[in-house]
Amino acid sequence: MTSAFADVVAAPPDSILGLAEAYRSDPRPNKISLASGVYVDEHGITPILPTVAEAERRLLTTETTKLYKPIAGDPSYTSAVRELIFGPGHPLIAAGRVETLHAPGGTGALRVAADLIRRLRPSATVWLSTPTWPNHPQVFGAAGLATASFAYLDVAHGAIDMAGLHASLQLAAAGDIVVLHGCCHNPSGVDPTPEQWATLADTIRGLDLLPLIDFAYQGFGDGLREDAAGLLVVAERLPELLVASSFSKNVALYAERVGALSIVGADAAVTGVLLSHAKAAARALYSNPPAHGGDVVATILNDPELRASWQDEVAEMRGRITGNRRRFVDGLAAAGVPFDPQPLLRQRGMFSLLDMSVAQVARLREEHAVYLVGAGRVNVAGLTDANLAPACAAIAAVLREG
Repeated sequence: MTSAFADVVAAPPDSILGLAEAYRSDPRPNKISLASGVYVDEHGITPILPTVAEAERRLLTTETTKLYKPIAGDPSYTSAVRELIFGPGHPLIAAGRVETLHAPGGTGALRVAADLIRRLRPSATVWLSTPTWPNHPQVFGAAGLATASFAYLDVAHGAIDMAGLHASLQLAAAGDIVVLHGCCHNPSGVDPTPEQWATLADTIRGLDLLPLIDFAYQGFGDGLREDAAGLLVVAERLPELLVASSFSKNVALYAERVGALSIVGADAAVTGVLLSHAKAAARALYSNPPAHGGDVVATILNDPELRASWQDEVAEMRGRITGNRRRFVDGLAAAGVPFDPQPLLRQRGMFSLLDMSVAQVARLREEHAVYLVGAGRVNVAGLTDANLAPACAAIAAVLREG
């Protein structure tokens, strides 16, 4: 029998997950992975947080059903997410202008947002920073939306190109969407200053654009509340925005796929209408959110003792990431890299972006068994006592060779 798909060629591997597969199949004993966007400890393990284990123990002894969750999610989860993002008692919450929908991971939240935009603004273009997370164009493209790029990173100075950013967005049409990274920009680690957030918000408002904030790393930059500062500036200066958030990183619930889409409308009535369309989009995508991870998060966030312990766990992970970044900068300097690595200390979150070409990254992988993503994204959480020196030496060797 002839296959109906005989003429179909294989899809290319994912730019990040494909690297993980290549790393696993690499037989070299000295291989080093700094590619995957997951937190790992000194032993290269993504841990189960003690608060997660305790929440799961409680759920095991108390849950009585596996009935579907509501399409938008359990209120005990969605209300806790709103307060974590905006802060308890925030005026937007008090005014009923924020509604939250439980989504399967941050990626799921982005896809619901994309489908919501497609339903309500089908001609809108989604503007993405240069660079951005490689999956952003795929998520919005799969929803049938056009994408475009705006200038963001001044690689030479390790800073934001505000003039280029402003000039790029002048090309956007009223009603277009601009995707911002709430903190710990992926892949650069370069975030706006408070003053730049204010300028950016005013620019977006003046151009009548809708901001969509990808907030995947809350707590991994400067702190849980500190990392929400830019988002709150945008929320204060614009009447509407969307926020896609994730608990993959700060609760280490990668496999459970726990995220949320929060919708801020001009008033409570508009927010309710937008939520109804987001629920319709979710119904067509996956119908109901997965229960377990959301119940774990709700159990942690709604119990004062567990929440305090979790905040300590986030601080510990953040501290390790920050310490690794300092060690990485020192290691690069000691290895003799042909550039000043000190600006990397201004970056936030799990990633540092080196000024490398795709060809240099390929040589680093092929000749030295050191795996990075794209044009030089380094997961500094993946650095350990054992691999720091050889990774820095390999990077320095490739860069010196040009």
